[in-house]
Amino acid sequence: MSRHYAYKICSPSRSALQSGRLPTHVNYHNTGVLVHNKLDPISGYQGIPRNVTGIAEKMKQGGYRTHMVGKWDAGMATPDHTPGGKGYDSFFGYFQHANQYWNKKGGIKATGDVDVCLNRFTDLMKENATYRGGVLEEEDLDESCSGSDDEDPSCYEEHLFKREGLKIIQSHAENSPEDPLFYFHSFHLLHTPLNVPNSYLKKVDEVISPFTFDSASRRNYSAMALYMDNTVGELVDELKTQGMWNNTLLAFVTDNGGPLYLPGSSNNHPLKGGKYSDWEGGIRTNAFLAGGWLDERRETEPGTAYDGVVSIADFYGMFANLAGVDLEDEKAEDANRWLKTHRPGLPRLAKVDAVDGLIDDIILGKEGINEGRKVLQLSDVAILKFPYKLVQGLQPYSGHTGLLYPNCSTITSETMLPWHNDSHIFDDVIPWSHDIEELNTHLWAEDCGFEPGCLFNVDEDPNERNDLADADEFKEIGSELKKLLEEANKSNFNPNRGKSSEEGCNTALKNGGYLGPFIEIENYYTGPFRQFTEQKEKLVEPFSDLLDIVNSRIGEAVVEEVTKAIYPDVIRPKLVESFDYCIESGTPGLESE
Repeated sequence: MSRHYAYKICSPSRSALQSGRLPTHVNYHNTGVLVHNKLDPISGYQGIPRNVTGIAEKMKQGGYRTHMVGKWDAGMATPDHTPGGKGYDSFFGYFQHANQYWNKKGGIKATGDVDVCLNRFTDLMKENATYRGGVLEEEDLDESCSGSDDEDPSCYEEHLFKREGLKIIQSHAENSPEDPLFYFHSFHLLHTPLNVPNSYLKKVDEVISPFTFDSASRRNYSAMALYMDNTVGELVDELKTQGMWNNTLLAFVTDNGGPLYLPGSSNNHPLKGGKYSDWEGGIRTNAFLAGGWLDERRETEPGTAYDGVVSIADFYGMFANLAGVDLEDEKAEDANRWLKTHRPGLPRLAKVDAVDGLIDDIILGKEGINEGRKVLQLSDVAILKFPYKLVQGLQPYSGHTGLLYPNCSTITSETMLPWHNDSHIFDDVIPWSHDIEELNTHLWAEDCGFEPGCLFNVDEDPNERNDLADADEFKEIGSELKKLLEEANKSNFNPNRGKSSEEGCNTALKNGGYLGPFIEIENYYTGPFRQFTEQKEKLVEPFSDLLDIVNSRIGEAVVEEVTKAIYPDVIRPKLVESFDYCIESGTPGLESE
């Protein structure tokens, strides 16, 4: 799919994939997993509203066994929000935007945030028919293998995900061969932090030899991509071994463009921009279909590109079509009727946006724009009516990177070092600079304005170098797209999701130190629970008291103000310095920590 569009950040894209709604119709802000608005029982939480039917629920209606491994990032507050609540028979993974690959906790280098629990809890959970709670196996939580030179260290998070994925395929072949399987392998890779086994740093050096890396972070990022590639190969090999590949459709999809900022260290060359921006480099992402099932049915040659516009939300429709079920969401409609009667002031849930029948267009190799995607709202400040695209407002990461990025020139240059722009202390943004001009310089910000904005023909100019907005012959097109965007924004779904709740921390303390559902959780956690050591048990009560102080109105205000005051001058420089460095010829690269 050569023109596949996701959202510019991960949680909205993942919510769209699971719900079949455009990101603007389900969740277009990255909030923390602990937010809660008690006044909205339907949508007052992070991620997908609790009464929206997930794609796994649709697949179950079609008779599929459903399993998921890896990153969720689409809601956690109640049992209705988790993968289990959205239709997956089993889940092994984590809930936040990211965690650390070795110790499986959060942290500044993972999410960019400090949450109301002070990033102290483990984010690695299981859900299945007999157990719901934190991963208890000590060897899975042990980070002592982080410095190992083993081929595939057993405590590396992606190793755990691969292990579980292989088990699912093997178990299905052995115990349920007559049933169809829907398996979602959701990589943490290539998200920060840039943790990777030492063996893969050596492997990637061998791959590019006799050339060498000059950026430690680019070396790490490349090693992570190699690990992902090898994992896909192992999963495919297992499907073939079990005799399942010939009836398998593999869909590979990316949730946003690569992050240009440090420590993201990605590169979307030759496209403009990256993650957090509405430029093609931030939202036009890799997506393709493969598998033996496709080989038997397609009427095109392998490697053929489908050029129609596709949204990440459209996979919901493709999968539902394959399962032989409709796209209607009766659960959401029931919730809307309840809202109309009992809470008329709260936002209604959107209908499914996924295009019905798109999978047939792709398999048959139909050319041109499909009828359902003549116009695609990309965000609240960007819209596409192919081939014309309108982008508005202040856009970060508005640059074109070279073939090799990052590199020593960008690392050592004051103005070529892009900063991250989405760090938080609790629910408030942490400014990386109090000087707006300095901040925008380091964000590579470009202001398109709103009259009408920046206009491009992305068919003829996919790298967005020629802004057409001021050209007389394109005034009418710019005006039309502006009106289309204004109209589309009237139906944006933007509920008040509330503030982060300390109750999530209190629940984690009770269930052995794991992040997980914390609202309406009676009978959710099954036990057994991880027992704290005697030393840690003594710290539970003082830590709980500390959380009470930090999360009090005064405590929260003090922590937020102090952090905002010292972050630009004290914390930021040390973070930036730790993110990347130049590798001198013949010296080792960035360690996996």
